[in-house]
Amino acid sequence: MLNSHDILETINMIDNENLDVRTITMGISLLDCADSNVTAACDKIYDKICRYAGNLVKTGEDISKEYGIPIIHKRISVTPIAMLAAACPGSSPVHFAKALDRAAKTTGVNFIGGYSALVHKGFGPGDYALMTSIPEALAETEFVCSSVNIGTTKAGINMDAVEKMGAIIRETAERTADHDCIGAAKLVVFCNAPEDNPFMAGAFHGPGEPDCVINVGVSGPGVVRAALAKAGDCDLSGVADIVKKTAFKITRMGQLVAQEASRRLFVPFGIVDLSLAPTPAVGDSVAHILEEMGLESCGAHGTTAALALLNDAVKKGGIMASSHVGGLSGAFIPVTEDAGMIDAARCGALSLVKLEAMTAVCSVGLDMIAIPGDTPAEVISAIIADEAAIGMVNSKTTAVRLIPAIGKTAGDELNFGGLLGGGPVMEVNRYSPAKFIHRGGRIPAPMQSLKN
Repeated sequence: MLNSHDILETINMIDNENLDVRTITMGISLLDCADSNVTAACDKIYDKICRYAGNLVKTGEDISKEYGIPIIHKRISVTPIAMLAAACPGSSPVHFAKALDRAAKTTGVNFIGGYSALVHKGFGPGDYALMTSIPEALAETEFVCSSVNIGTTKAGINMDAVEKMGAIIRETAERTADHDCIGAAKLVVFCNAPEDNPFMAGAFHGPGEPDCVINVGVSGPGVVRAALAKAGDCDLSGVADIVKKTAFKITRMGQLVAQEASRRLFVPFGIVDLSLAPTPAVGDSVAHILEEMGLESCGAHGTTAALALLNDAVKKGGIMASSHVGGLSGAFIPVTEDAGMIDAARCGALSLVKLEAMTAVCSVGLDMIAIPGDTPAEVISAIIADEAAIGMVNSKTTAVRLIPAIGKTAGDELNFGGLLGGGPVMEVNRYSPAKFIHRGGRIPAPMQSLKN
């Protein structure tokens, strides 16, 4: 039962601490849209998306107005398009990307994800064709997001796919260099990708999902930081307890929105993703939470430990507040999207090496990091391999979203605006991993994969 104090507290979180529902994401299966004729398949895709998601944006806006809860984005995720491309051999998958983009414009959503391939154990013809087409597809569309899963704890890491993705990320940045390399910001490479992730650029509607479903992603770094600031000098057990209680309150709001959207759209409720998703806005930073714990700057020694505490407490508090938790769920550390991370990178406190260590204990991985535009494709591939290894060995989701800033060097700035933010170009290790990457093959699955 809510009391007046709970209501006033939530109002203050929204008004003064940047509390919001980051996204309502409708997942839509396109498996029944497969057709050997690419034009017919694209027409089916467009029609089905518009039929299911035609009222998604309005519903989100109505809920936001009625409950006074900011809902920042409305998004769509679809079946990995490589599965449909396989039915159209000889036709460019870019046709599908353009159909998705057209549907996104018609429905009014912010992004549509699912221009994706799952290649952790090898390539099918549709997978290979889609991956090759990613640079063109992201250069010629506005709202489409792309992802590729190159490894799992069960399968190991497909190093042939890792090698290919390094070159694809470079080419995607080059094709969109006149728009701050925005294409690369809409492309993520996963290990252990979840099928129900509501967050872009990695959202896709997995083959194990229903025909249509509503997933919600909550946020609230500013709320957590404010709660810790009010707590004063408690010990770290007290810090964890505060974060758990705060995450519970944030997640309850997300559960309310998810259930209400599900009811109004006549679509099943899927999951609430508990992730603390930061923004470039002042006061909405995961880095600032870590600094509130006692670090002079995010990136200082102790940052990984503080982030581990935060991530664990967010999950423990949030999981009690929702009937179904999924997606990525934890704390995001996207550099260009987090005001505190941006400051830490600019002053040199936060490096790519430290970020990699942090990804072992947080949600996702090396996210929204601008690197020098002349970074070789093999170095990008090696960064992906390192991050995938962390995910594979630790049975967690990890990802890489790097933006080669074409024409820029370390210390220069890259700016996207909006939620994607901007920040400094970070230096990478220049010693070559080329021979290792060009070996190809697969890194075998670890011992912990043998759980059957």
